[in-house]
Amino acid sequence: MNQQVIPVYLMPGMAANPTIFEHIKLPEDQYKIYWLEWKLPNKNESISSYAKRMCEDINHDNPVLLGVSFGGILVQEMSKHIAVKKLIIVSSVKTKHELPKRMKLLKATKAYKILPTQLVSSIDLLAKYAFGNTITKRIELYKKYLSVSDKVYLDWAIEQVVCWEQDQPMESVLHIHGDNDMVFPFANLGDCITIKGGTHIMIINKYKWFNENLPKLIA
Repeated sequence: MNQQVIPVYLMPGMAANPTIFEHIKLPEDQYKIYWLEWKLPNKNESISSYAKRMCEDINHDNPVLLGVSFGGILVQEMSKHIAVKKLIIVSSVKTKHELPKRMKLLKATKAYKILPTQLVSSIDLLAKYAFGNTITKRIELYKKYLSVSDKVYLDWAIEQVVCWEQDQPMESVLHIHGDNDMVFPFANLGDCITIKGGTHIMIINKYKWFNENLPKLIA
């Protein structure tokens, strides 16, 4: 492999498969894109342990890691185990302090333990978990992006988001966020690159912005 070509690993959001990145294209003479996929968690597995297992799918030194939503939390945890050239999160959070009030309340009351994840056979419910309530009318469009409906995974994933203990932003993280994100509201965030009109699913519907700007941000 040409040493000049930079490996870019992309991690999708909760319950999503990597086809959310199907329109992300980078100059092929400079970058090679690799899609990462969710694994089923082991019983009582910590996010640190899970991140270490995910690193087994990274086959290059100093890659670029980009994660969306919960995938953004995961790539931050992965970067604690391997050296990375660039760490990018999209529609995600850098610390537990950026989580919305409703998620902090879920943690405080432990209500996340009784969320109806057994109902995820309903694509409507799963889509609302993954993308937020605003996409109800476009549910058919997003069905193809949601493939991880395992109850064990969803119970684990929701707990990892709600109970994430990251207290300070990692120095190296580059945060890209839409100002119309309803899952992780923009008002809660610290420093980030703002995409006007961007929602929680902007990796799908604003892919042209990413194709134009990611090479500059990586470089």
